[in-house]
Amino acid sequence: MTAKSFKRCGMYAALSFALTAMPVYAGVTDEDILADQETTEDIVTYGLGLRGQRYSPMDAINRDTVKEIRPVWAFSLGGEKQRGQESQPMVKDGVMYVTGSYSRVYAIDVNTGDELWQYDARLPDGIMPCCDVINRGVALYDDLVIFGTLDAKLVALDAKTGKVRWKKTVDNYQDGYSITAAPIIVKGNVITGVSGGEFGIVGRVRAYDAKTGKLVWERPTVEGHMGYVYKDGKKIENGISGGKPGQTWPADLWKSGGAAPWLGGTYDPDTDLLFFGTGNPAPWNSHMRPGDNLFSSSRLAIDPDDGKIVWHFQTTPHDGWDFDGVNELISFDYTENGKQIKAAATADRNGFFYVLNRTNGEFIRGFPFVNKISWAKGLDDKGRPQYVAENRPGDPNDVKDGKQGETVVAVPSFLGGKNWMPMAYSQKSGLFYVPANEWQMDIWNEPVAYKKGAAYLGAGFTIKALNEEYIGVLRAYDPKTGERVWEYKNYAPLWGGVLTTAGGLVFTGNPEGYLLALDDKTGEVLYKFNTGSGIVGSPVTWEMDGEQYISVLSGWGGAVPLWGGDVAKRVKNFNQGGMVWTFKLPKS
Repeated sequence: MTAKSFKRCGMYAALSFALTAMPVYAGVTDEDILADQETTEDIVTYGLGLRGQRYSPMDAINRDTVKEIRPVWAFSLGGEKQRGQESQPMVKDGVMYVTGSYSRVYAIDVNTGDELWQYDARLPDGIMPCCDVINRGVALYDDLVIFGTLDAKLVALDAKTGKVRWKKTVDNYQDGYSITAAPIIVKGNVITGVSGGEFGIVGRVRAYDAKTGKLVWERPTVEGHMGYVYKDGKKIENGISGGKPGQTWPADLWKSGGAAPWLGGTYDPDTDLLFFGTGNPAPWNSHMRPGDNLFSSSRLAIDPDDGKIVWHFQTTPHDGWDFDGVNELISFDYTENGKQIKAAATADRNGFFYVLNRTNGEFIRGFPFVNKISWAKGLDDKGRPQYVAENRPGDPNDVKDGKQGETVVAVPSFLGGKNWMPMAYSQKSGLFYVPANEWQMDIWNEPVAYKKGAAYLGAGFTIKALNEEYIGVLRAYDPKTGERVWEYKNYAPLWGGVLTTAGGLVFTGNPEGYLLALDDKTGEVLYKFNTGSGIVGSPVTWEMDGEQYISVLSGWGGAVPLWGGDVAKRVKNFNQGGMVWTFKLPKS
């Protein structure tokens, strides 16, 4: 009797096994991880390479052939837990590893689409994820599959069997902590951030020995908190994050300052730096916390050996609109005036695209990637926003009853010009492909007091579309000039990741359920396939037996239908789901 038939009989098991033979598993090495973008037979990093470029050198599926691709198998995640499938698949030695909503992990035979094993985390009552019960993927190292859970644990599973090899509590979920991002592996350590900024937690990045789960270092991302390294069983202080406690925070608000690094990080071997973004300061009501509120809404360069912050760049100092700075920082090189520039780029929630020098964090250039920005007039020569004072939500203390400050119309909305969904950079075209959204919000501030484990916003909001015809828009940008090369408009918001290839293609999905392939030079749609539910996952490509494959998770959900206000009306009839779709060209 198979595990699925056990379930049909009502016998619960957190771990299930198929009776098919498990492929031979060689394990993932540090060398495999560093070479992931160049090796096409597997996918062993989140982002198809530690830099997160999401670019593949494969070109068998290209502008001329993509119209011929066909589904070869589809795998159902099963059960009733079909909520927002934002995972990126990993592939190693004939096995695909994906995560599902509610902290589930699946191993799938890529030849057949058959389940090899499934792990379901036993989540407690009272988990507090702010923005759906999603998970974005696993990390692979040696013979382990490592992922984070909604109750803020790291779990390492045996890649062959799915059995737990080690499990560590990262933070207390009852305080508002959770983990939704895919961890990153650098130099044998698994490195993770945490979610929970809406609950007034203190953001932290931590590194654990990937084989044993032992804590190696931890770095708080709110100024004033002490970092630590762990050696020979001893906890050693490793310096305060930033200046003195409360230097850019008033009173004791730094003790519940948020700044959660909830999306995960990238790594650049050239500079030996980790890049993590941080979320909003807590509470949202900015009048309660005058100052820049470091290191919230920032990009941090972190030493992977001990967790020290090497440099920081704050995209929205004194954030008053929930413009988290967590979006991925992607390393890339370009030549200007005969000189090679070691750059990194990010498309921020606040609507600006930034190009930085990744060696020191210095601002190179910035430009809007959305059509309208109301909260700032632009960026100065250091990349600091030039605020529009009257567009900051009002102080409740300025109103007679003190209950609600003046409402403003802010663009973008707090869900951002771009949210978590990763963009892609093509080494061939030299362009970034950015999944953007055009929307605004009514936002106002309210009084609030911190209580551990309770929502800590001090604000209210309503999101509205800027256009009747579209909200989502995929755009191609030249990072050297800020030129918008093309755009593709989508009626519903875009909420899925992007993949680009040497075949001249850009792949993404939309909430309407379509996997799309576009020409990377023109934006013309060359292929579309309806997967039956909205796509909010990140597509990938790999090679097996000389053939190129494309895979993507389908399953509508995420933050939009939960927090979307009037926008949610556009997507209220979209069906949830949970399927992995895999495509390739016919052999003929």
